[in-house]
Amino acid sequence: MPEIDFITPALRTINMEALAVNLLQERIGPTFVKTCELILACQGRTIITGMGKSGHIANKIASTFASTGTPSFFVHPGEASHGDLGMITDIDVVIAISNSGNTAEVVTLLPLIKRLNIPLISMTGNPSSTLAKAADINLDISVSQEACPLGLAPTTSTTVTLVTGDALAIALLEARGFTAEDFAFSHPGGTLGRKLLVRVSDIMHSGQQIPLVTETTLLSDALLEMTAKGFGLTAVVNANNELIGVFTDGDLRRAVDDKVDINSIRTREVMTRNSQTVNREMLAAEALKIMEDHKITAVIVVDDNQYPQGIVHMHDILRAGVM
Repeated sequence: MPEIDFITPALRTINMEALAVNLLQERIGPTFVKTCELILACQGRTIITGMGKSGHIANKIASTFASTGTPSFFVHPGEASHGDLGMITDIDVVIAISNSGNTAEVVTLLPLIKRLNIPLISMTGNPSSTLAKAADINLDISVSQEACPLGLAPTTSTTVTLVTGDALAIALLEARGFTAEDFAFSHPGGTLGRKLLVRVSDIMHSGQQIPLVTETTLLSDALLEMTAKGFGLTAVVNANNELIGVFTDGDLRRAVDDKVDINSIRTREVMTRNSQTVNREMLAAEALKIMEDHKITAVIVVDDNQYPQGIVHMHDILRAGVM
């Protein structure tokens, strides 16, 4: 069997598409700004439609819009002619995608969109096409050639369309002041959403579950408290109930090495001072980073007055799905 060269066509495809995307920069101007302003002013949803490969790209752009603060959904143009047009209201805006600008299923919708008297944005590779001429704004997604050597399969053109959609989505995201927390509310079920939504207060142990001793507690009693609570450490407080340190498994090993008498030495003499702490409003992901950076498995939660409020173990963060 002769050796087949897979590398050359792959690199040619990447280079052709990269060049086409680079040329998009020349088209980011007044028309792009007007498009963003129109979508930003929309009181309803941004409806995106397209047929075939353009439909797949339209679906992805709609999904990106929706998850970055621009209410949006995809409507299949074929289904729209058979009832789904009812999903579009008179406060919406429509983005219609067609590389040729003459796709029959999309063009069929034009009189219906005009009857609704709503803004129409087209994304076409042909500014003289039926769709481009009917639109209020036309975004140029033309390419000099497809990466497909036959010039048939949409390749470069779909990449350019997708990147144009991403550019719109991010421009709108920044204009709206969309935050990471806003993004998380659109993705509560994913790992990213949990990282941005779960706070220390949601997973910490509090009340009687907190391992806690005073600085004058005998080390033997501190060991009993630490063992009973099972976190591998105990918080140590002063007479005012302010956290002044922790006693950990590591401190115990050092005490054993020093041959201290656990029945006579006080906890303050062997504890770790200036221990790491977190607050209850901190994201669990931030608490996790503190634990990882300092190679610890649990951390005490304190308020602004350094009063212990709870304790978080790395296992709690694992169970919450934040890692």
